[in-house]
Amino acid sequence: MQLYHHPYSLNSQRVRLALEEKIIDYTSSHVNPITGKNFDSGFFRMNPSGKLPVFQNGSHILYNTVEIILYIEKIAMVSSGGDDTTLSSREVVDWIHKLQEWNPKFFTLSHLPPKHRLPVSRFLRSVIIARMAECPELASAYHRKLKEEYRTEDKLKESEVVRSSEEHLERILDEAELKLNETAYLVGEEFTLADVAFIPILSRLVLMNLEEKYINSRPNLCEYWDVMQKRPSYKKVIGKYFDGWRKHKTLLKTWCLVQTRILLKRY
Repeated sequence: MQLYHHPYSLNSQRVRLALEEKIIDYTSSHVNPITGKNFDSGFFRMNPSGKLPVFQNGSHILYNTVEIILYIEKIAMVSSGGDDTTLSSREVVDWIHKLQEWNPKFFTLSHLPPKHRLPVSRFLRSVIIARMAECPELASAYHRKLKEEYRTEDKLKESEVVRSSEEHLERILDEAELKLNETAYLVGEEFTLADVAFIPILSRLVLMNLEEKYINSRPNLCEYWDVMQKRPSYKKVIGKYFDGWRKHKTLLKTWCLVQTRILLKRY
């Protein structure tokens, strides 16, 4: 089994957490979306959306994060000799879908200083144009992606788009706060795939230094987050790259690489 992913990708984190929690072996391939590696022709032929993660099991390839997580659960069930009763409940699956409905892109980008965001945006557009010239047979797919990049920048100028994303996030966190007043985890007293889908959202808020506003202001969520950070799967998938000084190392490495390629015009 092969997973194409990157630590920066929230959905990649979800899938990797599921793999670690279910103890499934897989081959890891990093595809850094900030340096435009998701636009390399090899990956782009497999997944013209350029989005992460991609999960491949033989000839079976999955692109949808929810489908990947539930597929991993089925693999774990078969491997353990279990039956359908060991699969996630309807409530767990509903939570996974609910969390997946929030798109972190506009929220994340809107909190980045323009002096950092805009150079990367221009760099990625240059990468797409360069790949388009190299692979004319994929030109239409690259062109769609290029238009999407321009649309993203336009939407970030619309205050309603950003506000809607923030309000959607607030609703999710408020609902989680209420649930965690009754149970230790999102669904009951045991860790489930619903928590797998939720952890990366909280991690993204901490990475952006927004934990005081969104996490610490909710006491049940704050306590829950402290517990989640102690899980071995969290430490391996997220903490390894973003806890403490590590986040500066991870981000600085990519920023320097992008700046060097911009300076040398190596797209």
